[in-house]
Amino acid sequence: MSITYVPHTFKYNDHIITSQLIKTNIVINLFPRNMGGDSTTAENVLKQCVEVIERIMSDDAVPRNIRRSAENVKSILMKESTSEAIKAASAISILDEISNDPNIPLHTRTLIWNVASQLETIPVA
Repeated sequence: MSITYVPHTFKYNDHIITSQLIKTNIVINLFPRNMGGDSTTAENVLKQCVEVIERIMSDDAVPRNIRRSAENVKSILMKESTSEAIKAASAISILDEISNDPNIPLHTRTLIWNVASQLETIPVA
């Protein structure tokens, strides 16, 4: 993850306005999904999502309650006795609750949205 500060200066009604935009680049590789439901692809997506969740859990800027919820999501994604679709659905539900927390840092909210998007690519069948 890289964060860059991009300054913006423009003129509006003879006033010069300067602002700084914080731009966050987060890369999560998208795995192509077969219509038949490729299990290795789902496993790779889950593994990648666990890595991002671990990064959230280790971030000291994230409030403790959100780190605990992220730990809960990780344990759900790591269960071997549950199907990938059920893991994804359960994790998405918790991630949706976390992302609505008003105390969550913006960069963490973006990570959570990206993880939820990745989990939505897992086929249900």
